[in-house]
Amino acid sequence: MVFEEIERHNALDKFIRWALPKGRVPLRERIVFMSSRGSFELVQKAAMAGVAVLATVGGPSSLAIETARALQMTLLGFVREQRFNVYAGEWRINSK
Repeated sequence: MVFEEIERHNALDKFIRWALPKGRVPLRERIVFMSSRGSFELVQKAAMAGVAVLATVGGPSSLAIETARALQMTLLGFVREQRFNVYAGEWRINSK
């Protein structure tokens, strides 16, 4: 699904509100991709919805990285066509 909103937090809220009544929460089987930076608030909100992997176009804040590690979430940043950086949860990424 694709949800657009001026505020990145609102786009994530729309996705969660879409998934909830369909019984798709927790979102452990989904990768949430945001066309923004990885903020603490996005990590926190995604974790509350059960997201295992959060990927962003921009870089994450240090608090977002720390929180993702504490919550055992995989956090990817600077996602491009052929590359990305792994900031937390590297055990979920198969480099082969």
